[in-house]
Amino acid sequence: MRVPADLEGLTELLMSGGFVAADEEAAELIAAAAGDQARLDAMVVRRQTGEPLAWITGSAEFCGRWFRVDPGIYVPRWQSEPLARRAVERLPEGGVAIDLCTGCGAIAATLLAERPNARVVASDVDANAVANAKANGVEAYEGDLFAPLPPELHERTDVVVGVVPYVPTPSLALLQRDTFTFETPLAYDGGADGTDFLRRAITDGRRFLKRGGALLLELGGAQAEALHGELATLGYVDVTVLRDEDDDVRGIEATAA
Repeated sequence: MRVPADLEGLTELLMSGGFVAADEEAAELIAAAAGDQARLDAMVVRRQTGEPLAWITGSAEFCGRWFRVDPGIYVPRWQSEPLARRAVERLPEGGVAIDLCTGCGAIAATLLAERPNARVVASDVDANAVANAKANGVEAYEGDLFAPLPPELHERTDVVVGVVPYVPTPSLALLQRDTFTFETPLAYDGGADGTDFLRRAITDGRRFLKRGGALLLELGGAQAEALHGELATLGYVDVTVLRDEDDDVRGIEATAA
């Protein structure tokens, strides 16, 4: 299959296939092909199967920067950008931050770029994700949530941020139909009501956060409300629900008292 090598022609081809951001994707594919028609043809064929664009081009944009994304690694979403920016705001110069379920390391690397004198560490249960994050300059550790992180960070951390799995198990079937053709439920499945990992992050985060430190977690639906009581019991204050421009719930912010 020979595909158009010009932006307009490739955009039209992708639009006919139902790709919403066809013009942006066409530009990325053309740039990644670097004038190699055979490579462009192969990449477009892969994209038409529903394979994530970042796996094909090898990178994704997040908070205005481009990061390496290896095949099989969770692709950072624009919906997580406000969470990352808020984490930057809460992280002092020379502070300490932890990024849970880091994936390719986009949030951690963003924190490092904005706070170069801070120490930012990250964790992920997937060894390939850890390798990807390290390739993006992140101090990353393989393991479950806080388990692999250096113990010297106990009660010394200014920010804990994470996009942990939070989709309720019964709702996995409602995700975009081609999601699990390529991705694993591991990055999404948050248990019966989607709060299994959120609750663990909230509980274990208290061991790492210093007084006044910030907990920032992506979540959705009624999960923020469901966690309010537990946050209060564990000594978090100033709990705020983070919403996007459409007033949809995107995350939660709390401060360790």
